[in-house]
Amino acid sequence: MTSTSFNPIAAQTQALSTNQPLAMKQGQLFHGTVKQLYPDQMAEIQVGQQKFVAKLEAPLKAGDTHFFQVTGTSPQTELKVVTGPMVQTASSSQQINQLLESMNLPKTPEMQQLLAHFMKAELPISKEQLMQAEMWLKALPEGITKMDALQAIQKMVELKMPMTNEIFQALISGQKTTGMNSVMENFTQVLAKDTSLPESLRQNLMQRVQAIAKPFEVETGSLVLAKSIQLLTSEAASMSEKIQALNILKEAGIVPQQATLQNWSNLNAAKSGQPIPPQQAGQVIQTILTTSPEDKNQLINELKSWTANQSLLTNEQKQQINQLIDRLNQIPATKQTLEIFAKQMQEQFIKAFAQNASDRLFTQDSNALSVKDHLLSLLKNDATTPLQSEAWMRNLMKSSVESPQSFIQQMVTQADAQVQNSMDNKAMEHALKTVLKNLGISYEAALNNKSADLQVIAHQLKPQLHTLLQDAQITPQLKEAAEMLMARMNGMQLVSGENGHQHQLIMQVPLEFFGRKMDATLQWNGRMKEDGKIDANYARILFYLQMESMKETVIDMQVQNRVVTVTVFNEHNDVVPLAEPLKAALKIGLAEKNYQLSGVFIKQFEKAKPEKITAVVEQQEEHNGVDFRV
Repeated sequence: MTSTSFNPIAAQTQALSTNQPLAMKQGQLFHGTVKQLYPDQMAEIQVGQQKFVAKLEAPLKAGDTHFFQVTGTSPQTELKVVTGPMVQTASSSQQINQLLESMNLPKTPEMQQLLAHFMKAELPISKEQLMQAEMWLKALPEGITKMDALQAIQKMVELKMPMTNEIFQALISGQKTTGMNSVMENFTQVLAKDTSLPESLRQNLMQRVQAIAKPFEVETGSLVLAKSIQLLTSEAASMSEKIQALNILKEAGIVPQQATLQNWSNLNAAKSGQPIPPQQAGQVIQTILTTSPEDKNQLINELKSWTANQSLLTNEQKQQINQLIDRLNQIPATKQTLEIFAKQMQEQFIKAFAQNASDRLFTQDSNALSVKDHLLSLLKNDATTPLQSEAWMRNLMKSSVESPQSFIQQMVTQADAQVQNSMDNKAMEHALKTVLKNLGISYEAALNNKSADLQVIAHQLKPQLHTLLQDAQITPQLKEAAEMLMARMNGMQLVSGENGHQHQLIMQVPLEFFGRKMDATLQWNGRMKEDGKIDANYARILFYLQMESMKETVIDMQVQNRVVTVTVFNEHNDVVPLAEPLKAALKIGLAEKNYQLSGVFIKQFEKAKPEKITAVVEQQEEHNGVDFRV
């Protein structure tokens, strides 16, 4: 089976770090070789592949290897020799024992492991850092290997991070590719049972974790809304079905409680409430109602332009709407005729968007608006923001799922089935964006964006966790669960980052599709162009997936000059026939983005674990499996 840490790209990053200038700090220890001696006890010291000039406290012989300690850094680096010259035949354990005695360090297995690791990595580390790291190695959490811990400690030393327990835990969590779902589930269960929190905070947190656990709930709600509207506008639907559909919209707060079967669609039409964002269908109706008769010609031009550019309407629907606009052009414009026209347009829009909900479930128009956004703007003047739109859909789903009416339950089941049948690349992209947005992993960076919507940011999970952890009344159980979740999210940011022109990005996403949970981790490594933007021509992307049926799966995608090679690691032999029919679609999809598919390779874990991958081309003969070349 595969390792749970990011060794493939981490190894590359480590190699890159050796090209960075060494920044010595007072008190650090390192293993180096005297390359050349200069007057006044100055010497050229080599650490790994790097060299620097320092002043020695005692004269040494060129070619000897020692452990050194930094005693000063200004105006020049000054070094103290900690151990005598190491003979080339001395083993690393002998060298380490000599250092332990010289520095009066504890001769524990953990300390020996630390020194061996940093000696091999050729990195300077202070005595204080060694003592702290030894404590961590002695008390590792369950499921954390010493190698995971050593890599986390090395990252802290390399990036000059504070040696705090919070950062150590975050780095360990950030390196793991599994368990995000279980951490989320544990937090949700503890939160649901907690009675100490203010109800408003608890509800806000529960809404976010539910949004993460159900990334398609809003889309299912959109279909329930569309089906309810279709029933209310259908001549074939029975009176009982229409009443149930209207009641469910009332319970969700989408239409007013006083709405009837006769007036449910126009109670809000003439209200001048909170302004609706530009380009929503509801704003079109408001524009008609507020236009003076003298401006009829300008209104007609604006309506035809809006209709022509609305990608969520079919050509047939656009033709019907334009016929309605042409009729307005043929009659005298008065306040009364404009109100009648507005009502007719509203009814036409409601029918059209409700009819298109299924076919355009994961589609947005040029203004990033969906069918549900237009429908809600036609029914509610206050459906103005993505947060409000999402809230109405979740309210509708809650009311529908809890409804005792079998007809409503059947409508929910049908909507859920339609969402499942609509699963494609757009749906997966939507799910990932929904989960990442609700997690709020990078909300600190978003705060620096002047155009960021602070209300949206405040509703994300991570800032709410910050608020929760500052609550003095929080129970120990909830605090522990929240800290574990926070460590996971912080860890993603800590293990991501830039290294010269190289950039590494880690994302752990807990996904749940129709009752099936999956841990998905994306690890991207690429280079940056001179303008600071990502170079899309070269990249290495690994997807670590824990799926209910296929179990552990790793996808290694390498991009060289826009030529893509994909290797899939999985233990099941029957993956090969499953992959065969998908090749053509993958090739076409990549070609649409101006990429060329070189080949798809199906491998097993037994002989070549992904953590040892260097280049796929070099290892083809080392694996068992079947290669698909295109």
